[in-house]
Amino acid sequence: MRVATFVVAAFAAVFLGTPAIAGDEKEPAPGTSVEMPYLIAPITVDDRLVAYAYISSKIIATSSSAAIDIRDKTPFLQDAFLRDVNGASIGSSADPAKVDSALLIKRLLNDAKRIVGGAKVANVAISQIQMAQLKPNPAK
Repeated sequence: MRVATFVVAAFAAVFLGTPAIAGDEKEPAPGTSVEMPYLIAPITVDDRLVAYAYISSKIIATSSSAAIDIRDKTPFLQDAFLRDVNGASIGSSADPAKVDSALLIKRLLNDAKRIVGGAKVANVAISQIQMAQLKPNPAK
């Protein structure tokens, strides 16, 4: 019985103690991730509104104390983010009906650094993007 307990404990220590590999992305340090309220961004094609993108994002702070400053500025950040996504298209140049995530992250990162300060913001991450078409395509 003691041998079985030892084997289970050794297995748990070896396999459960090692972090899972999830691609090249590394997890931010605890306490440095600040979840932002959802953004609702219009998607236009040829100056016609075709859909809305519901975007959940988070700002990665450079430290825990910087995360507190970011949380204090959340209303100002949300205002800047909303003005940004409503001021210029977030659509991809290849397909304007799809969101260009890389460009969106770059724009939101610039907004965050401008509002909070470049030394406090490490990155912006997009958690999820959901598209809602205004008029679904008719059945063919």
